Amino acid sequence: MDGTIRNDIKVGLKVQVVQKQHQRSGELTEGVVKRILTNSAKHPRGIKVMLDNGIVGRVQHICN
Repeated sequence: MDGTIRNDIKVGLKVQVVQKQHQRSGELTEGVVKRILTNSAKHPRGIKVMLDNGIVGRVQHICN
């Protein structure tokens, strides 16, 4: 599952995000969702979240 639909993402879910400074390289960071920051139902580049360690990024993958 990709991270473009807000309803697919829940607090406590393990995800992989791309941080703003890593968008060109595509480097992913894995963590657990603490807060959902995007208000819209969909976002083409991924829903913006804050991970439990304070990192903010756009969800690229939802881990199972």
